[in-house]
Amino acid sequence: MVAVASDGEEAVRKYRDMKEKPVIIIMDQRMPVKDGVSATQEILKMDPGATIFFGSADLHIEKEAIAAGAKGFLLKPFRIEELLEAIEETVADKSKAKS
Repeated sequence: MVAVASDGEEAVRKYRDMKEKPVIIIMDQRMPVKDGVSATQEILKMDPGATIFFGSADLHIEKEAIAAGAKGFLLKPFRIEELLEAIEETVADKSKAKS
């Protein structure tokens, strides 16, 4: 399932209403209505197994994003290869944890 949200509140609402949840969520910090850290916390409260990555130009928010439950943080601008590598590492880590 693929979806796009223009603000944090919409991201939380869309996630809640999706029957088939996305494998990966890419979150930004700077969004209208609700910031990315708050949206991350709400999504993880609904679904602790959700995998959320931050892609943000706000380097100072990295620790807060990770503390909120994000699996990784990529500083914008980042290359698609960096995102794919981060996703692959997380999927590998999840597979190891299940073994």
